[in-house]
Amino acid sequence: MSQMPQQAAPAKCPSCAEPLESGDLFCGACGYDLSAVPAAPQDHPTLTMGSSGVAWPPPDPDNSGPTTAPHLPSDLPGTDSGGKPLPGSAPHGASASGVRFDRPPAPDDDYALQAPDPRVAASATESAETAELPKVCVACRAGRVDDDGYCENCGHAQPRERDHMEQESGPVAAVSDRGLRHHRNEDAFSVGRTTLPDGTPAVFAVVCDGVSSATRPDEASLAASRAASEALLAALPQGTHPQAAMHEAIVAASEAVNSLAEEPPEAREHTPHQNAPACTLVGSVVAAGLLVVGWVGDSRVYWVPVDRDAPPARLTEDDSWAAQMVAAGLMSEAEAYADERAHAITGWLGADAYELEPHTASFKPDRPGVVVVCTDGLWNYAESAEEMAEVMPGDAAARPLHAARVLVGHALDGGGHDNVTVALVPFPAPPRGAGSA
Repeated sequence: MSQMPQQAAPAKCPSCAEPLESGDLFCGACGYDLSAVPAAPQDHPTLTMGSSGVAWPPPDPDNSGPTTAPHLPSDLPGTDSGGKPLPGSAPHGASASGVRFDRPPAPDDDYALQAPDPRVAASATESAETAELPKVCVACRAGRVDDDGYCENCGHAQPRERDHMEQESGPVAAVSDRGLRHHRNEDAFSVGRTTLPDGTPAVFAVVCDGVSSATRPDEASLAASRAASEALLAALPQGTHPQAAMHEAIVAASEAVNSLAEEPPEAREHTPHQNAPACTLVGSVVAAGLLVVGWVGDSRVYWVPVDRDAPPARLTEDDSWAAQMVAAGLMSEAEAYADERAHAITGWLGADAYELEPHTASFKPDRPGVVVVCTDGLWNYAESAEEMAEVMPGDAAARPLHAARVLVGHALDGGGHDNVTVALVPFPAPPRGAGSA
């Protein structure tokens, strides 16, 4: 669960956290030179490439001539919405913030879930058709659930709808869980599939994490995930470039969250000091040989190749205090993420956000893999790309719902301190009709 950025906002000194006045060049408490922290790079909106066809090139200004296929996504550093290299990119074998490529070969055997989550309902098949079957108790896994939400066999009260959610849409799947420490689930997700104008399949996933210190964070994440999904389903079939479609989806999600702050005056009188509803967003689109990611906040996207001898990679950079300190060269990554201010975010969706700065990037992997779209409730327990690959089942591309359950179970086994949400998107997108749903 993300934290509001009072501690990470530019209004406080990055050295001693002393409040600053607008226009200060030095901290009045410790004398820190505030110009040492560079401003976030400007990110320009992506442009629609037209709707008459699908033969658009990737939005990489340097990709005008023939190129050889990259070894993995990070060998092509990708481009952001302004055409600049994605921050943190590094050549193969190098080390960069949050992305390392020195992972030793992983064992071929699948990672087994050590302690299955007792709240996951049993199902005969892992398909969307199971929604039509009678609900089965999550405790005894045998009794039917009555209309009042209790098991007819053991009497166990069933969890609320958002406490544990699962969804499959063809080859894409997602699982979200309340975790073991929070009283409600403030994460939300959307997964879907569609086709481009030429019939090429496109699949996507959007994951949102409500900002814990804001009002109604659960409503914010739900509104953002739904708005982004609707925007993608509208743009992709028209031939909009996936990177442009992702940018538009983030803007639509931001507008949906902003609208939640439009309360009547009498409602604000009862809660005058609460922040506006807010959340983070991260998403991925796979279509026509492209892997596109977009994000605002500290939720992440990882790339895990089907061939585990190939190194995995992290494809996003956090909008957070820790990432800002690392990028400025003020702290090492280990020092920054060990600080209590590490998860204070510097970018989010909400009416009181400083400025909406959507990040988008595109990649062209040369081999099959799985895209992991997740909140910090998962990556806190598998932070590096290597760790994420280690806990990912080997058959994740063929059984994405099972793999998503395993990843959520890994976070719960680790303590489940936060809401946990993960969506898995295969690359390349299977043909229409493939998959289990």
